[in-house]
Amino acid sequence: MKAAFIERTGPPEVICYGDLPEPTATGSKVLVRVEAVAVNPIDTYIRAGTVPMELPRPFIVGCDLAGVVEELGPDVAPLLDTESGEAFRLAKGDRVWCSNQGMFGRQGTFAQYAAVDACWLYPIPAGVASTEAAAVALVGITAHLGLFAHGKLRKGEKVFVNGGSGGVGACVVQMAVAAGASVATTAGSEEKSELCRKLGAELVIDYQHADVDEALRQFGQVDLWFETRRDPDLELAVRHLAPRGRLILMAGREARPVFPLGPFYTRDCSAHGFAMFNASADQQRRCARQINDLLAGGRLKAPIGKILPLAETVQAHRLQEEKTLLGRSPLAGKIVLVPP
Repeated sequence: MKAAFIERTGPPEVICYGDLPEPTATGSKVLVRVEAVAVNPIDTYIRAGTVPMELPRPFIVGCDLAGVVEELGPDVAPLLDTESGEAFRLAKGDRVWCSNQGMFGRQGTFAQYAAVDACWLYPIPAGVASTEAAAVALVGITAHLGLFAHGKLRKGEKVFVNGGSGGVGACVVQMAVAAGASVATTAGSEEKSELCRKLGAELVIDYQHADVDEALRQFGQVDLWFETRRDPDLELAVRHLAPRGRLILMAGREARPVFPLGPFYTRDCSAHGFAMFNASADQQRRCARQINDLLAGGRLKAPIGKILPLAETVQAHRLQEEKTLLGRSPLAGKIVLVPP
């Protein structure tokens, strides 16, 4: 099968595209014929070695996929949703999506076939394209965990997300709106601002031309501040938090920002840091179930900025780094790749 893989960590150019043996459905694993994958910032960090991970050799890059079940391992059993009590039974021919691959010794997804433990697989709702399901995977679970598991978002609250046209940010905007919140966000161009408005943001601040601080004063105190930037301005965030406001942090491994402790603790605010890949399979499945409800109802779409063939994984990683590390890409939305 064709796959995008590395033998060592390094720049995008270490990625090879070529033939590898097709995996098999052993134990509790499911063989999936991959129809679409998506690039995430964590993919580039793992490939570069800046986030050390146990990697098989060769290592197929990528976390997310959408595809079709080809074969079930002999130990695959129905998966019980501990919250709803419903059982999810996989069968050959099912359309599925997943995330959280390519980590902790698990092989990645950028290949024609992937063997995935059944606990990480979720059904694709009818009418949802594989490209869309792959694009929403990691970013959708991240947004859901931050808003609900950690942020305890309630109907009628005010949410600010810093960067509403990014992968996670776009999902935060839509999920918060669907939950009955008022949403403000930032964007860096008119094109990205228009995208945020289409996603349902009540206030979109073009940080290139507007004063974010003043615009947020007009919006009002924020109950939940969802920070997606790698270099957060916590002075700004705390200034605009409402009493008992929640600050959600999920990026910026090397960041060491100034933290205004006094105005934070005297208003009973709280900060919640998390990484989605630390969530258990059961926690992520609960997120996926609600993500599927939003996808099926047309209330959640992951904006896709570019679709490339799998053979162009090197270029996809370059584009992702231009967005994430260099901040100079005009591209809005996810980068999705399609195997041959």
